[in-house]
Amino acid sequence: MRIIGLTGSIGMGKSTAAAMLRRMGVPVHDADQVVHALTRPGGAAIPAIRASFPDLVAADSLNRPELSRRAFNDPSVLHKLEQVLHPLVRAEERKFLDRQRVRGAKLVVLDIPLLYETHGERRCDAVLVVSAPRAVQVQRVLSRPGMSLAKLAGIEQRQMPDAEKRKRADIVIPTGRGKRTTWAALKKAVATLAR
Repeated sequence: MRIIGLTGSIGMGKSTAAAMLRRMGVPVHDADQVVHALTRPGGAAIPAIRASFPDLVAADSLNRPELSRRAFNDPSVLHKLEQVLHPLVRAEERKFLDRQRVRGAKLVVLDIPLLYETHGERRCDAVLVVSAPRAVQVQRVLSRPGMSLAKLAGIEQRQMPDAEKRKRADIVIPTGRGKRTTWAALKKAVATLAR
C-alpha cells in the first residue's frame, strides 16, 4: 500500500482536492476532521485539554473560539495544545492505515495541513502539494468568516511558504485554474502513484 501525503498552504484548495480524491475512490484520512472529532463535546481529547486549560472546558464542551484566539496569540498555548492533540491524531492515522491494509487498498492519502512542518512527509511514499496563485489564495481566505489579512499573515508565519512546499513536492496539483484542471491533475497523479 502506498501512502500519499496531501498538503498545501491555507486557501490553496486542499479540501477540494481531498473531496475529489474520495470521489475517485481513494481512501483519505483527514487530520482536521480527526481534530474536530477529538475536541467535540465528549471527545477523547477533552479530558487532557481540560487538564491543561481548565477554564476552557465546561460540561465536556470546549470553548473553541477562545482556545483558537489564545493559541493564535501565544505560541506556548499552541505548543501545549499540540502536545495533547498530535499523539491522538497519529493514533487515529495508524488505525486508518491498518483498516486500509486489511481492505487491500493500493493507495491511501493522508490529508495533513502541516505535513512538512511536522515532518509528516517521512511517513509518506510521495507528497502532493496543492497550489494556486497568490491572488486566488487571498481571495479564497478572505471569503471565510472572521478572516482578515492580519489573521492570514499570522497563520502563514506558522506555515512553510508555498514556494518551498512546491519545491519539496513529488507532484504539484494546480488549483487556481478551475476544477476540471485540478481533477485532471489529480487523476494523472493517482494513476502515476498507484503503479
